[in-house]
Amino acid sequence: MSDREIILQAIRTGKRPSGSPHLPAPVPARGQLEGAPRRDLFVKMARDAAATIELIDDPKSIPDRVAQYLASHNLPSRLVLASDTAITGLPWADHPLLAHRTGPATGQDHAALTSAFAAVAETGTLALTSGADTPTTLNFLPEHCLVLLSASAICGTYEELWQKLRAATDGGATGAKEAGETHWPRAVNLVTGPSRSADIEQKLLMGAHGPVKLHILLVNDGAQ
Repeated sequence: MSDREIILQAIRTGKRPSGSPHLPAPVPARGQLEGAPRRDLFVKMARDAAATIELIDDPKSIPDRVAQYLASHNLPSRLVLASDTAITGLPWADHPLLAHRTGPATGQDHAALTSAFAAVAETGTLALTSGADTPTTLNFLPEHCLVLLSASAICGTYEELWQKLRAATDGGATGAKEAGETHWPRAVNLVTGPSRSADIEQKLLMGAHGPVKLHILLVNDGAQ
């Protein structure tokens, strides 16, 4: 059988030719880090992309941090929250002057707080999944997008990110359905810094297609 016939037969049967295993793509060495170095690389790359970051040891301080952020940017003391329990379970009642609601954002919301599924250290990118608890409107409509991220959710590379997402959904690890884990999200938005464009006269414009500011609340949860 000729080489051409072998290839065509492999296509017909949906199998690779014998002796031609699938090899993983090269992975940049920059992202192959663990623990604190991985977290620190994410922080550096995210800041290089014009995001701002607060490192947080006590998650209970997040409502206070949010109130301080709004005040520092001369914003109304109100925002819309994702209904993710990691956010709704925070002590918002301790801050009665900070008005908030849960649900999708609208064009009238100045600020929103949502949670990231994961992040990628090699580029400082957030992975924001759509869902009932994390509406995509929170990522794009308000001018100020605040994102809650756990250090343990930071992946080194994009390859690790997709593996993490598969493992957390029905299309991932064996037994995911039995464990009651979620389905693959309808959308995965990869966000690196605030929105920007230089399409018009090569002048950089912030907030061209989304938030003017991206602020990350990075919780140090002891991941190594």
